[in-house]
Amino acid sequence: MGGDVTVDDVRGWAAGLEALQDRIGQHFRRSEPRHRAGEYLRGLLAPLERKNGWTLAEQAGERCPDGMQRLLNQADWDADAVRDEVCSFVLEHLAADEAC
Repeated sequence: MGGDVTVDDVRGWAAGLEALQDRIGQHFRRSEPRHRAGEYLRGLLAPLERKNGWTLAEQAGERCPDGMQRLLNQADWDADAVRDEVCSFVLEHLAADEAC
């Protein structure tokens, strides 16, 4: 992708991120981990030099990584289903037509 990024480009990216968050959100039983998973995803996409529990939590506006660690270690969610949703989303939006 060359050239300048437009406002419409950014709006499109934001809409895509919202769509992905909606798709994976259905695999979380509670709203709190669903919200935190969205923040975690935003952190992974953020231009952070290092991506770990502390930096992802700080990116999400949290004081410590406990919530992010709880999401990964204790929250009730279907990790396989989330993986499958992300894979499907990527194939739908990024795969070449002849790839599938």
